[in-house]
Amino acid sequence: MLKELWEKQKPLMIAGAVLFVCFVILAGVMMFDSTQVLGINRWIKPIKFFTSIAIFVWTIAVFLNFLKGYEKASRRISWAIIVILTIEMLIITGQAARGTTSHFNQSNALDGILFAVMGLAIFTNTLLVGYLTYIYFKAEIVLPQTILWGIRLGLIIFLLGSIEGGYMSAQIGHSVGVADGGEGLPIVNWSTVGGDLRVAHFFGLHAIQAIPLFAYLLERLKINAATILTFVFSVVYFAFFSFLFIQALNGQPFGF
Repeated sequence: MLKELWEKQKPLMIAGAVLFVCFVILAGVMMFDSTQVLGINRWIKPIKFFTSIAIFVWTIAVFLNFLKGYEKASRRISWAIIVILTIEMLIITGQAARGTTSHFNQSNALDGILFAVMGLAIFTNTLLVGYLTYIYFKAEIVLPQTILWGIRLGLIIFLLGSIEGGYMSAQIGHSVGVADGGEGLPIVNWSTVGGDLRVAHFFGLHAIQAIPLFAYLLERLKINAATILTFVFSVVYFAFFSFLFIQALNGQPFGF
């Protein structure tokens, strides 16, 4: 399947590889640059996004590869996603290089424009994933029902995570009850002293990998009632996502 992906979904596969290389480069740069933004090394945020987006574009490549008869739509979706996420990563990396934040930054006209452009790009990306979700419910796709429903449900919760991200942007910040920055968990920097909307956003977006992977494992292991178990897992996952969102809204840090 990997060979087929490189043949039929080459733009997305190359984009993912480039993003991963950028992650490796910045991980090396971080070792020699101790400049901090909001209490953490300025390169951590671009590193996180390069990793996450590389996984995302490879995931979309897999989903598009299963769509037969939608080759034209697949090409449009793949190239649009590549352009959109290139814009986002240029802004995130460029702002880090300037020693400032990319998200929620309206401290001057330039920063405000860059934040707005990034927001528009991500909104467009959400619409594209919404269109892909529509196709997955409309098209005849040759996949086991367990895996097909895993992909559908993963896409739906991804969209909910994107909406939660839109709410976060509307608040012009990710923290609740405390200022952005400050004490946080290693690497992810999720607040340990107040609510942090990024936690639910993270788990919502990565449902696009977690739920299909769960469904795939059930199918490979030939578990009885695999499709029903995939629905149950999706409901539990959504409940967890909702819990994290409500927890953040109440100003409580991530945890139980």
